[in-house]
Amino acid sequence: MKKFLFLFSVLIFFVAFTAGGQEYEWKHVEMDGSRTGCTSPSKDNVPQAVGTIKRGVYTAPNGKVYRRCSAAARTARVVLDAQPVMAGVKDVIAYSTETMAATYPESALSNWFIDILMAKTEALAGKKVHIGITNFGGIRVDMPKGDVILDDMLSMFPFRNTLVYVEHTGKQIRSFLELMAANRFEVLGGVRVVAEDGKLVSVEIDGEPLDDDKVYGLATISFLLKGGDGLSLDHNALYVRDFEDVQIIDAVLEHVLAETAAGRPIEYKTDGRVVIRNTKEEGR
Repeated sequence: MKKFLFLFSVLIFFVAFTAGGQEYEWKHVEMDGSRTGCTSPSKDNVPQAVGTIKRGVYTAPNGKVYRRCSAAARTARVVLDAQPVMAGVKDVIAYSTETMAATYPESALSNWFIDILMAKTEALAGKKVHIGITNFGGIRVDMPKGDVILDDMLSMFPFRNTLVYVEHTGKQIRSFLELMAANRFEVLGGVRVVAEDGKLVSVEIDGEPLDDDKVYGLATISFLLKGGDGLSLDHNALYVRDFEDVQIIDAVLEHVLAETAAGRPIEYKTDGRVVIRNTKEEGR
């Protein structure tokens, strides 16, 4: 039976996204529509997907009728009243050839995401970006296959982190990667790393071994600058520039709309940029 995200999670996010500064909790609840026949509505099928209310009585998509003031009727009223406000985020803005999920340690979706951030940060900074680091936790939902609506993107990247350009020596970059190898890698771009049993084995940037004495440009997000996910990517930085007026979603939407205008779908792949070996487990 087809499952979909409970509409309230979208509604809560939309209110928080537009209100500014409001605290909220992000939670997925899968619903199967078994009681009401409800499905996730598009702009043009609200009555068919959610049902109708007449004189306070709610008629669900499967024909079941709920009396006035029942929990189902009250809930339906909230959902139906929200639809005009939600209409704008249901515009189709792209097409994805495959479903993509942000799986660890590397996935098509996470690679797509960090490569977009790297390209945008390089354009903003006017300086070469060699490596990108963002967090898996910043990708909240999967990329659907088929039509992609604006709300998919807003739900995928809901946090208001901004793009940041940082310059580091190769030695400092190595220390960050060693920390990740010992714990958990974040989303990486522009680099190929091999880790084994919690130790960093090799690092390549632009096809060359990481040079401890070279200065590298790093694209990241404000969340990871000062302790987010256990990282402080401004530590020992030679230069930091936070593009405070450019949020993650700005960079992603700019890219998506440009690709759609050019007639290209959303599609990406893994490329072996993060390899993790666990010889101790293999030897059991």
